[in-house]
Amino acid sequence: MNFRTDLALERHELIGKDDTEGVSSHTENKGNVKITRIEIRTPSAAERLSKPQGNYITVEVPSFSSDGEILDSKLHVLSSEIRKMLPDEGTVLVVGLGNISITPDALGPKAASYILATRHISSELAKSVGLTSLRSVAGISPGVLGQTGIETGEIIRGIVDRIKPSCVVTVDALASRNLSRLGSTVQMSDTGISPGSGVGNARKRLDEETLGVKVISIGVPTVVDGATLAHDLIDREKSADYSVLPESEEMMVTPKEIDLLVERASKLVGLAINCALQKGLSPEEIMSLVS
Repeated sequence: MNFRTDLALERHELIGKDDTEGVSSHTENKGNVKITRIEIRTPSAAERLSKPQGNYITVEVPSFSSDGEILDSKLHVLSSEIRKMLPDEGTVLVVGLGNISITPDALGPKAASYILATRHISSELAKSVGLTSLRSVAGISPGVLGQTGIETGEIIRGIVDRIKPSCVVTVDALASRNLSRLGSTVQMSDTGISPGSGVGNARKRLDEETLGVKVISIGVPTVVDGATLAHDLIDREKSADYSVLPESEEMMVTPKEIDLLVERASKLVGLAINCALQKGLSPEEIMSLVS
């Protein structure tokens, strides 16, 4: 069975620890946060894992449904990992992907609403209010094809051509194959993203090849597809004889507290991006500016 997951960590788990040619993995713990770094180095490894070559950082945290704290080790770890991926200079465009009207898909637009946009602030104005170290940041939530009639990639390419950022940071909801990782995992990657891939509706990739600039993707799994969930639950029961209805492959399952998960996850991701970009401001200062 082809398990649907956007997480490189889960793809690595599925191929098994013995099949590591072209793949490196390292795990460390910082307080209640677990960090796994996976590098896919060769085309053959990329094919086995069904993920592009590059670096994937997975941060596992206490579930957002039970832990609403933002200003703790989660924020420090996420902002630190994002900062390592960012170019040192230039404008950064933050893109919130997804449909804000559908709760499991609203992570990107909600995270974008917390971004501190500064590209429009002149150096003179920044200096007059004591914010001389502000980095130029632009943010947008382009919606989805069904709302706009325009491919997301077309919108972003147009903006990139116009404002010429040094980097694009995308935020999107992902799919996981494990229930335990819904609302408790953040994946970051330097390989870009295919919007909608988590729900089987992948659009054209957003990456350095298509946009001409580095693309960093950040996501939180909010759904599991029905077939994957059924297999996972039956496997736990150690049932040897079962079948999965084909219709289940088109069904996406999400936790009942998804509204709370998305709200807390989007706030954490948005604040982590801000902290990574605006090194001269404290998290408290940033929260006061975006709230």
